[in-house]
Amino acid sequence: MGIWKVFYADWQMECCGTPFSVGEEVSWPLLLADADDVLGGGWDDGLSTFAGPAEEVTGALRLVRAADGLVAALPGDAAPANAHRSGLLCVERHSDGWDETTGYVRAIRVVNQAFAPVSPGSRSYAPVPGERSLDVVHRCPKWFGEGRPGVLVDLDVPGGALQGP
Repeated sequence: MGIWKVFYADWQMECCGTPFSVGEEVSWPLLLADADDVLGGGWDDGLSTFAGPAEEVTGALRLVRAADGLVAALPGDAAPANAHRSGLLCVERHSDGWDETTGYVRAIRVVNQAFAPVSPGSRSYAPVPGERSLDVVHRCPKWFGEGRPGVLVDLDVPGGALQGP
């Protein structure tokens, strides 16, 4: 079995997601995103690493399959045929229909993220690096609210011995 950390963004859930609880079986299309591109980075405890052949799905997308059954898409511009990548697994509900990963939810933590203006007087906000906390919950909310950009889930994928962190 592998326990993988998966980030499920608020807008993905609010748009087309279905709330889930600890212990439930879920199936999600996953994308291995650059951790620095998700909420300002700082996801050291949530990183996953893949090594192995990447199969081309389209010219801009490749899939990597872990020994335990986890499937993750890699952006094609950053995915050589033999991939060795680390990043943050993210649910991607607006995918091009690649294979989903099925597993059991073992833990859910709501992400609390501080945001600040990108410049003095700006009406645009960006995540503040290092200003994040997690609240343990039993059920994922459908609606999140300000400063709560999603959940971090421990996903238990049955199968071989390959694991995320």
